[in-house]
Amino acid sequence: MKDTIDTSALIFGTDTGITEEISNLISDKWTRTDLDLIEVSDIAPEDFYKFDFLILGLSTWYDGDLQSDWETFFDDFKTIDFTNKHVAIFGLGDQIGYGEYFIDGVGILAKIVIENGGNLIGNWPIEGYEFTESKAQMNQDYFYGLAIDEDTQSSQTHDRVERWIEQLEKELS
Repeated sequence: MKDTIDTSALIFGTDTGITEEISNLISDKWTRTDLDLIEVSDIAPEDFYKFDFLILGLSTWYDGDLQSDWETFFDDFKTIDFTNKHVAIFGLGDQIGYGEYFIDGVGILAKIVIENGGNLIGNWPIEGYEFTESKAQMNQDYFYGLAIDEDTQSSQTHDRVERWIEQLEKELS
């Protein structure tokens, strides 16, 4: 695994604009390296190879579906070799209205990153959330990435983002 992080990108998909808002918040608070902000609808698989560190952002829709642009890109995503890449994922979901699918998109992407050789960082504690099931559960204590619920816990978003960024920067050190 490469020890230094020279190039970074935050790749996101958004349907309502909320994931884009969270992506901008992360980008504004990120200080470790320049962070290219890219919509997944504007990227090709080979573009992933330009970056040492990737943050992936998406929402989960309906019954555990990927956000529409990620859904369109998913077959290509499965072909990417993440060897020598550090990857962090954040996801938006509604833990009350869709508690059985809460941030499933994070788990769907995380499993591909892991299967394809990536070093997944930024696991996030489950404590403080109320949901029934999630493909994003790494184990009973952690999600594969940051969980954001703008529907029922929007007052916690800024604090969670700040703590997650601090965590990521420590894990990359």
